[in-house]
Amino acid sequence: MRSWFFLLVMLATLPAAAAAAEPNFAINDPPKALPDVRFVDGKGHDRALADFKGKVVLLNVWATWCVPCRKEMPTLDRLQNTLGGADFQVVALSIDRTGLDVVRAFYDEIGIKHLAVYVDRSGRALRELGAAGLPTTLLIDRAGREIGRLVGPAEWDAPGMIAFIRRQIGQQ
Repeated sequence: MRSWFFLLVMLATLPAAAAAAEPNFAINDPPKALPDVRFVDGKGHDRALADFKGKVVLLNVWATWCVPCRKEMPTLDRLQNTLGGADFQVVALSIDRTGLDVVRAFYDEIGIKHLAVYVDRSGRALRELGAAGLPTTLLIDRAGREIGRLVGPAEWDAPGMIAFIRRQIGQQ
């Protein structure tokens, strides 16, 4: 009984966003400016983060050789299927140096159906975003600013995470 009381007191003292997010999701208050990271899409066309302004974006920086990344990709695919549309998009940005073909083969191998292919062969995105490791995921507001980030894998399609992201979409 006492441990439940302690837990309730702890949760009540957390900011609402932190209590609703995954434990490792660090929220920026206020949101922070981001560089206009550049990459290519699945057709080889140049793209940039600025192309997604107007949407809330979950930018996941990953690689096919990263074991935790490989495990979380299906959850990102299901999140895109659940919330993706005019207001929200998952941008799974691979930093594989071998390029588009390896990412396409990986998507086929594990059955990714709802995520578009995006690749930064240079790896500059990782440095420009100040990512400490893979996977690193940033939640970006409609103005292109970082709301928060999570370093490491997550269950992106978990009910609590979906509810948190829905709240972020609604607040924008």
